[in-house]
Amino acid sequence: MLLDRNEMSPTPYILFSYILITKLNTWFFSLKVAVYKFNSYKVHNMCSQPSQNQAKVRHFFDADSNTYSYVVSDPVTKACAVIDSVLDFDYASGTTGFDLANEMVEYIQSEGLTLEWLIETHVHADHLSAAPYIQEKLGGKLAIGEHIITVQETFGKIFNEGTEFERNGSQFDHLFKDGDTYQVGELSCHVLHTPGHTPACTTHVIGDAAFVGDTLFMPDAGTARADFPGGDAGILYDSVNKILSLRGDTRIFMCHDYGPNGRELAFETTVAEQKANNIHISQKSREEFIELRETRDATLAMPRLILPSLQVNMRAGHFPPAADNGMVYLKVPVNAFSE
Repeated sequence: MLLDRNEMSPTPYILFSYILITKLNTWFFSLKVAVYKFNSYKVHNMCSQPSQNQAKVRHFFDADSNTYSYVVSDPVTKACAVIDSVLDFDYASGTTGFDLANEMVEYIQSEGLTLEWLIETHVHADHLSAAPYIQEKLGGKLAIGEHIITVQETFGKIFNEGTEFERNGSQFDHLFKDGDTYQVGELSCHVLHTPGHTPACTTHVIGDAAFVGDTLFMPDAGTARADFPGGDAGILYDSVNKILSLRGDTRIFMCHDYGPNGRELAFETTVAEQKANNIHISQKSREEFIELRETRDATLAMPRLILPSLQVNMRAGHFPPAADNGMVYLKVPVNAFSE
């Protein structure tokens, strides 16, 4: 006897539905796994390969002057710049050396880098520049801010350099202006004029990294002094805030650190960290900063190497011309920096 279709057992239909649902679940699970793996692959590659705008930064430290120098490079093209190099100089004997400069040269060569720029963030008063020595070895353009002319005018008179000392910045290959842009390989770079410590101070933003010279120190050390000829605490405050207008995650690299309160030496911070924690700037008005800075500056001694440093660095790292006897001399202007 044949059963009516409506009287048939539902079991085959349930079994068929169960098999179908199981197959679909398996297929969807496999699809989810494939999507996850694809996304993981993308994330891995994004993280493992340097961003087009991320600079590779290698620091070098001169313990005698507590100065940090840098080689900053583009990981893609292997182009690089040298920032604030240091020449070894023993003041007591007048002896020069190239140990730290040679470390930088050897690093650049070992990494297969091409040197495009040798940048001075300002005319340093605490160490002598090794830029001419490195340039002779590796090439590149030696550059500083255009207000070097003001510094040359000021110290050309103090050191009585005479008319043979040119005060037009011609000792350098390039003079940067505020807002100038340039390239290190594929890294986009721009220049901020950040005076206050000296009239010629500049900050160089190379990719995601800012090299601020002496304008800023680590947050627990504050800011640079502003009592050198041509310095100004109010202008320094404005310059610091110009730097702090950069993106919060911009890396900031120091030129000096002295490890206040016994902490370990450090050289890198961020704009966000400086805004939140800098002991001279955070939550202080311009007037408060000026009072703090000028009060502190009145207690500071002159840098140990200020006299030789200024004479050499205002000449783009070159010593004064030799005298008739073939010897090179540096001057000591008596009481020039006394109150």
